[in-house]
Amino acid sequence: MSFRKNLKRARGHIVFLVALVAGLLLVLWLETLGDPPQMTEGRPDTMRPFEEVTPLPLAIRGEISEQDLENARIAWTYFQNNTIEETGLANSVHNYPSTTMWETGSYVVAILSAERLGLIDAEEAETRLTSLLESLAQLRLFQDTLPNKAYHTRTLELVDYSNKPVELGLGWSALDVARIVATFGLIERRHPELAPQVEAVLNTWALDRMVQDGELIGTNVVAGEVRENQEGRVGYEQYASKAMMLFGFDVYRGYEVVDNLMVKRVEGQPIPVDTRLHRGTTPAFVVSEPYLFDGLEFGFDARSHRFATAIYRAQEARYEETGIFTAVTESHLSGEPYFAYATVWGGGSPWAVMTFQGDRIDSRRTVATKAAFGWDALFGTDYTSAMVETLQGIADPEKGWPEGIYEETGETNTSTTANTNAVVLASLAFKATGPLMREAVE
Repeated sequence: MSFRKNLKRARGHIVFLVALVAGLLLVLWLETLGDPPQMTEGRPDTMRPFEEVTPLPLAIRGEISEQDLENARIAWTYFQNNTIEETGLANSVHNYPSTTMWETGSYVVAILSAERLGLIDAEEAETRLTSLLESLAQLRLFQDTLPNKAYHTRTLELVDYSNKPVELGLGWSALDVARIVATFGLIERRHPELAPQVEAVLNTWALDRMVQDGELIGTNVVAGEVRENQEGRVGYEQYASKAMMLFGFDVYRGYEVVDNLMVKRVEGQPIPVDTRLHRGTTPAFVVSEPYLFDGLEFGFDARSHRFATAIYRAQEARYEETGIFTAVTESHLSGEPYFAYATVWGGGSPWAVMTFQGDRIDSRRTVATKAAFGWDALFGTDYTSAMVETLQGIADPEKGWPEGIYEETGETNTSTTANTNAVVLASLAFKATGPLMREAVE
């Protein structure tokens, strides 16, 4: 029989085999077609350096020492001294009757932490939170939309940053509002009986105005004109986005980092830096604070855990290289310009200390109390323990914990604030019980 006849007889089998092979090839192609970019050679290069970062284990102890409790009592003293009885709000700085939504959120964290530590009982915590929520429900909002950037703690008037009343207001800060929204989630978790009061406040705020196309949007008043602007840079933006997600807002672009991320090496560590400019003019700042809040309040996610580890390790490495304790973040200052961002990377270089306007003032770098306590709670290394021990000498039992120690002179940065004392309390509560959003570790 000829080859041609045999081929003709076998054509059905051949068609079947060809179809089978083609089908297998199609399946393989379809399987690879759907691979996400991060699983292929197309993975964004900006995230690759963090694969080398092994997250430090969290140092939840399940207990705290007598010294820890004394440190917590000192921190709580700040709020005993600075809570305004008539309104239930707390001053952002010692004896200065002004606050923002950020500092008001810090006061909530302080109350819940003090309760976990046994410094106050559940009844006092509920009373303080109820008074605060009642005042928040009464606030005159910026253009009837969202809380103004600053309020007088006694009169609840809209004020500017010098605490003078302003009729129009300053606008709203999306990051500040998200900060207090985060603490509303903590209230509902710990005190579900207060959920109706929380929801009553939220129902008066037009939160949908500050979430647009997955991003956080704030407003500024410039020459009497109200202007909207995207808010948040890597670190703060992801913390704030988590907060809004607690209440069902879609902040997918705010939570993502890849589109706005570059990596700068500091002391051998990959540091996550935002590619967008601060105020449209200055390279963005990287500080400890948003990562401390994320870990102490929510508990890290896998990405923020790696970022935080790298940021912490860079500070530890600077100490190992120079012998200078390094715990950098944003801080109030005891003298002009009264506020600075002490950065791991900022303004285009490592270890820069920057004003909000973008001026460099490295002489004001502070070994920040809240950064030392926060990193010690989260990671509990010999280095963090040594920093906290060094700071013990600046505690003021009658006033609270000051901002820290000026690196250049060794003098105390005597400014005493709600944020620092709240972080001290949250840190010590974390050591004993873990993140505030979770059930207490027994």
